[in-house]
Amino acid sequence: MDNVSVEIVDSTLRDGEQTNGVSFLPHEKLMIARYLLKYVGVDRIEVASARVSEGEKDAVRMICHYAEQEGFLDKVEVLGFVDDNKSVDWIRDCGGRVINLLAKGSKRHCTLQLKKTPQQHIDDIFRVIDYADKVGFKINLYLEDWSSGMKDSPEYVEHMMDALAGSGINRFLLPDTLGILNPMQVADYMHRMTSMWPQCKFDFHAHNDYDMAVANSLAAVQGGATGLHVTVNGLGERCGNAPLSSVQVMLHDQLHVKTHINESLLVEASHLVEGYSGIAVAPNTPVVGDNVFTQVAGVHADGDNKAHLYSNDLKPERFGRKREYALGKNSGKANIIQNLKDLGFELTKDQTRAVTQRITELGDRKEIVTHDDLPYIVSDVLKHSAPEDKVKLVSYMVSTSYGLKPIASIKVLIEGKEYEADATGDGQYDAFVKALRKIYKDTLGRTFPILDNYAVSIPPGGRTDALVQTIITWRKSDGSLMRTRGLDADQTEAAIKATIKMLNMLELPVEKRIMPRDFVD
Repeated sequence: MDNVSVEIVDSTLRDGEQTNGVSFLPHEKLMIARYLLKYVGVDRIEVASARVSEGEKDAVRMICHYAEQEGFLDKVEVLGFVDDNKSVDWIRDCGGRVINLLAKGSKRHCTLQLKKTPQQHIDDIFRVIDYADKVGFKINLYLEDWSSGMKDSPEYVEHMMDALAGSGINRFLLPDTLGILNPMQVADYMHRMTSMWPQCKFDFHAHNDYDMAVANSLAAVQGGATGLHVTVNGLGERCGNAPLSSVQVMLHDQLHVKTHINESLLVEASHLVEGYSGIAVAPNTPVVGDNVFTQVAGVHADGDNKAHLYSNDLKPERFGRKREYALGKNSGKANIIQNLKDLGFELTKDQTRAVTQRITELGDRKEIVTHDDLPYIVSDVLKHSAPEDKVKLVSYMVSTSYGLKPIASIKVLIEGKEYEADATGDGQYDAFVKALRKIYKDTLGRTFPILDNYAVSIPPGGRTDALVQTIITWRKSDGSLMRTRGLDADQTEAAIKATIKMLNMLELPVEKRIMPRDFVD
């Protein structure tokens, strides 16, 4: 399908917000809309449902104001209803000028929910269309439950389309509202639509109840759809919608279809929405998950080293990421060698074998071994004195009390000199880090990495006295990431250990990572 282009329509702020437990604040909606339109390059965004709340109205006003300043206003769409023009007035009051009008795409919805005949529903739709057209709106029309309509009442869908095809509707939006279709059905139904009404533009809106949203989106394009609806991270009601990142790579790699999406920003968009929504992305989520570019089996690392035998078109560099090789009981020597090489270590065969054995032992105990643990494991296994810590925690005190912000008072030794600082924070660990930042940034004038992710886990069993493992991901000034781990019975103490470990890794010169070849265990 070379030279075919498809519009990507993001509905994170409308359909995605219908995810259970998700509610974006107005300024959060603005930030997401801005990022998707200006940087990621989506063609259109659906930002809200009309007449929901005053807070929603504030959000739509803010987005429309921003979009008008940037020349994006025609790309901002709001779901509206056949409600005697109330939705049109609501959207117009917000500064919008595109309505996605929700009509019924199945006979059951029309007769059982609206309790109207198809002709009565069509007459109601025309009244809204006429009014919206008079006030200068662009009109798209949803045929809600279109998938059931095509399965159970295709004559109803034909009647609706025959009546509305020449009415000035810009695009017809065809949703698989209940996520009931498979790719063969989607391709067939979409082909019928595009063949019978070739003058019309059709978008496909997938839901993921049978885990078919991405495959159905591919089938819709093969059937002639010119637009696909997606959400960031696949947010949406029930099982969610088609994820933006997966749909994009499917279009690019499988169908060779053109879009305007900047793939290098898909991960950042995912993190932005993950933060605002509070819905975590599974680590095995294609393209944006933490683990998707991590090889675990040692044979994979061996094949990659020899001829990229275990790589496909989804190269991590395409998305601003890099391939990693996991460390654990399945790692094998090839993974270990690759990680040692990345760190600048040069070990003999016997030394590499000893390090591999230790990592395998840790994996058998379900210990998590990170890339940044390697210098310490190497030093321990080879009975070689580890580089002396240049940053040592001399003492610290953290306190918390009802109604007051937590306070931290710390004393650290950096290259033999003591420094002290106090700070308050939103939590005990936050106060500790802010005190450290004071020392590094204010006193020493040095950079301090940004905390990118903070994960806490305990061993199985859920006992209150179980050890707590804290893994912190840090973003350095050059944009690269590093991870450190702390283990302790106290969560704050585990996080503090991980933080001091990070500071010592930053102090470790590259040349001191190179182990002498003749060093014998």
